[in-house]
Amino acid sequence: MAGKPSSPERATATLGSGSEVQPNGAEDHEEGEGDFHPGARLWTVIISLGITLLLTALENTVVSVAMPYIVADLGMGESYVWITNAFFMCSAAIQPLIGQLCNIFGRRWNMLVSVALFTLGSGLCGGATNGGMLIAARAIQGLGSGGITLLNDIIVSDLVPLRLRGNYIGVILSIYGVGTTLGPFIGGSIVAHTTWRWVFYLNLPIGGLSLVILFVFLQVNYDGHMTLRQKIGRIDYLGNAVLMASAVSILYALAYAGVQYEWSSWHILVPLLLGFLGFLIFPFTQAGPLAAAEPVLPLRLFAHRTSAIIAFNTLMNSALSYWTVFFLPIFFQSAKLYGPQYTGVALLPLSLLAIPGSAFAAISISRWGRYKPVHIFGFSVFMLGLGLMTLNNPRTTVAQWASYECVAALGGGVLLNSQLPAFQSAVPESDQAAASAAWGFIRSIGWVWGVAVPASIFNNRIGQLVGQISDPKAAVLLSKGGAYGTTTAAQIQQFPHQVQQEMRFVYSQAVQRTFEIAIAFAGVGFLLSLFEDEIVLRKRLDTEYGLKHENDRYNRAEALDAAAKELV
Repeated sequence: MAGKPSSPERATATLGSGSEVQPNGAEDHEEGEGDFHPGARLWTVIISLGITLLLTALENTVVSVAMPYIVADLGMGESYVWITNAFFMCSAAIQPLIGQLCNIFGRRWNMLVSVALFTLGSGLCGGATNGGMLIAARAIQGLGSGGITLLNDIIVSDLVPLRLRGNYIGVILSIYGVGTTLGPFIGGSIVAHTTWRWVFYLNLPIGGLSLVILFVFLQVNYDGHMTLRQKIGRIDYLGNAVLMASAVSILYALAYAGVQYEWSSWHILVPLLLGFLGFLIFPFTQAGPLAAAEPVLPLRLFAHRTSAIIAFNTLMNSALSYWTVFFLPIFFQSAKLYGPQYTGVALLPLSLLAIPGSAFAAISISRWGRYKPVHIFGFSVFMLGLGLMTLNNPRTTVAQWASYECVAALGGGVLLNSQLPAFQSAVPESDQAAASAAWGFIRSIGWVWGVAVPASIFNNRIGQLVGQISDPKAAVLLSKGGAYGTTTAAQIQQFPHQVQQEMRFVYSQAVQRTFEIAIAFAGVGFLLSLFEDEIVLRKRLDTEYGLKHENDRYNRAEALDAAAKELV
């Protein structure tokens, strides 16, 4: 795609406090607008990345529908939260390290190893004989998923100019959208007609196909002239250790808070305090005498106000996305008494409307180069959709809950792929891998919050309302974190009609409370979006990690430009 930067200055940005921030060389952006000419090789890589991301798309949505059946079959009880949290915890913790490793060892092999880990973890999940084995296998899956999602962003950033990135990320997310659209229906069909184990076995052929495609087509450059000892010496061991330990400590506390232990329990407070203490220490490992030559997350990534706002709003949006994906199935199966297949169908509006929302954001940003209005619109619509979801109850009609989903999905879709380019706009091209890793790490933390926080709210609200259930046996089933594992229609329908109505009401009220809190999260994102700066999105691409042996018109233009400057 593009050759190596001719000088470091070409990839730097001048960051000010005004609403317009002009990168160096912005004056030649219009002249260089036509220099980027995507070819067949680029599109082959983009589609290959989309197929790879299909793995995580299917996994996230299929598991959300099958979860109650997995919990019941393996008798996991309150430990069910670790089915998702082990996955997301490992996915989040590994991303900063992978961001550094892909600069040292290249993108290709890091991606192949990530896909292999995800596929291996899927096989182990399918063969799990107890909850502990399943959780360990999900952790392996999470390591692979963290690499897959992050490297998708990094590779696209290597191959496509910043202004146009949303379009290509949108193509990948369209393939991802196919997975999220079909996932709930596939998950429902699997648990209805076979066994939940095929939810995981399904990934094996897709993972194998992805490995073959990536091995053949993902041929990108990297600096391979250093010795292995030199490469290993570039890793920020202290920074990675402090960051991983801090993230895992906080995520551990979130996983148990309000589920197995009260928030005031030392089991929650100690890991929370240790985690936040680690995050306070972390900046000192990235600057000053303790800093490595190449810090894992350089503090300069967050130096600009817009970067800090985008980082926080990424946390909000990713949390809200999983908030809806994991708690709408609870409403459908427990309050509406839908079976697994129909629950999958009921989630289709959530997936279908996210794709056009994402496409709208990508086209808008590429056409006008402005992301702030897109973010304001996205959070406002998302907030409206979440507000409408608080109206859901056992008597809500199909037309009502489907329209509520459509509104929320449109807002979430607009935010889906519009935040990364905005975050990258404030840093030079040389920091794109680190910026993608930082953004991906924050996004993954948000995913965990999007499961752990509403789970805590849900269980707390169930505890407040469970006294309204007249049958002691039913009340015990829903107490102490057991409500999630009792969300299937078959389990509720074993009780007398009056008790069923009471249980459906309690579930409905608990899910409603989670979405009431979600409105506040979206509101914070909306308010912060108002304070973003509009940074010019670069149209020229400078990278050392383009496609191998690429000799397109862009590179020829670069060579002619360099020759002309030499003559002058």
